[in-house]
Amino acid sequence: MTTVRDATLAVLRGYGVDRVFGNPGSTEVAFLADLPDDLSFVLALHEGSVVGMATGYALATGRPAVLNLHTTAGLGNAVGALATARVNRAPLVVLVGQQDRRHLAAEPFLAGRLDQLAGPYPVWVEQPVLAQDVPSAVRRAWHEASLRRGPALVVVPMDDWTAEVDPSLGRAAPDRVHAPVPAAPGPAVDELARLVDAATAPVLVVGAGADGQAAWDALAALADRIGAPVWQEAFGARAGFPQHHPRFAGHLPDARSRLRATLAGHDLALVVGTAAFRQYVYEPGPLLPAGLTVAVVSADPDEVHRSEADLAVLADPADLCAALAARVAHRDRPAPDRPHPAPVPPPAPGEPLRATHVFAALARRLPADVVLVEETPSTRPELHRMLPARQPRGFVSAAMGGLGFGLPAAAGLRLGDPTRPVVAILGDGSSLYAIQGLWSAARYNCGVLYVILSNGRYAVLDRLTEQYGGKPPWPAFGEVDVHGLAGSFGCPARRIRTHPELLEVLDEVVPTLATRTEPLLLDVAVSPEPHFAP
Repeated sequence: MTTVRDATLAVLRGYGVDRVFGNPGSTEVAFLADLPDDLSFVLALHEGSVVGMATGYALATGRPAVLNLHTTAGLGNAVGALATARVNRAPLVVLVGQQDRRHLAAEPFLAGRLDQLAGPYPVWVEQPVLAQDVPSAVRRAWHEASLRRGPALVVVPMDDWTAEVDPSLGRAAPDRVHAPVPAAPGPAVDELARLVDAATAPVLVVGAGADGQAAWDALAALADRIGAPVWQEAFGARAGFPQHHPRFAGHLPDARSRLRATLAGHDLALVVGTAAFRQYVYEPGPLLPAGLTVAVVSADPDEVHRSEADLAVLADPADLCAALAARVAHRDRPAPDRPHPAPVPPPAPGEPLRATHVFAALARRLPADVVLVEETPSTRPELHRMLPARQPRGFVSAAMGGLGFGLPAAAGLRLGDPTRPVVAILGDGSSLYAIQGLWSAARYNCGVLYVILSNGRYAVLDRLTEQYGGKPPWPAFGEVDVHGLAGSFGCPARRIRTHPELLEVLDEVVPTLATRTEPLLLDVAVSPEPHFAP
């Protein structure tokens, strides 16, 4: 007899799946018990960490990660992380447990109304009508996640796993689905080329959808060809251009008045791999300076349709920009005058460490191929200036902005690609949203360097409250011991309180990043930075 479980495992095996991320519950035991030797279970201690690890793994491998969530509580705990996975373009196949189908109508204990619980963030959700259909639903979820780059959910009642599959009934999904072959350069490239050649001062804006070697090469060739500066989108989750390139101008501001000032003097903005334009704090007034034409190129239909643009092209950024670079006229223009970050002197005797001291020390030591995971809201601008992404996937952050992504995602990134060193720079407040992820990093030999900037407060929120003329109603939490918490989860940790201690440990640890299999957390006491830009 072939059971639904047997058939589903065969589907996963056929796609080369060798692990399932999850936090187990009773509605999933029939699937998880006695997993075959070629399929391992990667345990995280909270569903947000499950999704965070799986997201990092999927971003590192470029293939869907498979994860298991436990009915209403598990899926509910994971919704914010699933939203981040969707906006981070991470393909996930999510198996969600459900109560026994035979009494589901009576809503027994642990039953859930699951099809809408994650809202619009999954790219596809299905609870098969028949147990027989579960393997086909998992097969389709793989295709949906792969092609639409997001989480695809299959809700499986617990008794379905032991049901018998009747092969005579066939299946409702193909084994393989090929993505559309990119169209040859055509009218879209012709129209974009005319816009670029007619512009007197074009500018490129890049986003996370251009984070890949082919897109970087095409964009660098295009920027050099037309002599344009290149800006990174505000709050970009990944780098869309080599940030050490001479034509890289910096990160766009996230408020309308500063965006207008930055783009003033340009008559064409070619936006690649993102929407036009991401904002944060609302400001009245026009979004763009007068006279600016905007063209968007993205493989994401949502980005194309929500952009304030004169022309939008749904296409692969690398292919289209390579064709465009070969089509437009050459212009001999110097690179933008971009000031280098001012040197950061070491703290004077008795002066506390600041985040910029940590960034400066890392900047002098980290290799070019490092994967830098960021979740430090109050010092993100300084991190961008001092630690540019020099290779694709060199910068990873949470596209949705919610905290709790960075710590488990760093472990998943290292697990998915152990050839790249991974360093996660997190605020202590950020780390506490997913601190239990340290257990998984230690258990599964994810050699991540976690640098925790500990100031015992939500510094970014304290400063925003002060800008509103008020006082924070929440207390500081300086008594929280991140170093001690790390030890309780089996993750080695060190306390850093002085600049010499910081340099000593970085000189010891950074050379080992490429090969280490044990995570290390540095609990670095820092004072809030004196300047702040949200």
